[in-house]
Amino acid sequence: MSGSLRGNVGKKDAKAQRAAGKVPCVIYGGKDQVHFSTDEVSFKPILFTPNAHLININVDGKEYLTILQDVQSHPVSDSILHADFLELDPLKPVIISVPIRITGTSPGVLRGGKLVKKFRKLKIKALIQHLPDEVEVSINNLDLNQAVKVGDLKMENVEFLDIRSGVIVSVMSTRNVEPAAPGK
Repeated sequence: MSGSLRGNVGKKDAKAQRAAGKVPCVIYGGKDQVHFSTDEVSFKPILFTPNAHLININVDGKEYLTILQDVQSHPVSDSILHADFLELDPLKPVIISVPIRITGTSPGVLRGGKLVKKFRKLKIKALIQHLPDEVEVSINNLDLNQAVKVGDLKMENVEFLDIRSGVIVSVMSTRNVEPAAPGK
């Protein structure tokens, strides 16, 4: 993503930027705040995806490694009014939400149970080099009335910030459930 520095900062300037098809943005978290503007179309690959992105922003020749922290949209037209980016420091941990990917086949679902997903994303804390693209949750051992909780997940160099007793995915019993085979 690239942008150009904003000369003025204020309501009039932001309104003029939006009228020109630009989005006023700010990068904070570093030594100084950087106010810049960029084209609204450059947000499309970032916003309309479930993935979390590290974003390199080039502002007048200077590179910033950031994550998108907040986006303000117009309530009627859904056009982007403003965006906040957090500058990342390789030596400081960052807190970010990453998507969950369910893998495997649950024996409880095969017997007629219903798979219930409670979380789409998990909030994690890690250094930039340890940030995963997604959190993989295996349901291979999930039988009827069992669940995978946040506290069950283990990833090296990653801290999960959601409540440990929070249920990520579970298999609920339904009326059409086959009884377990004898000896199981």
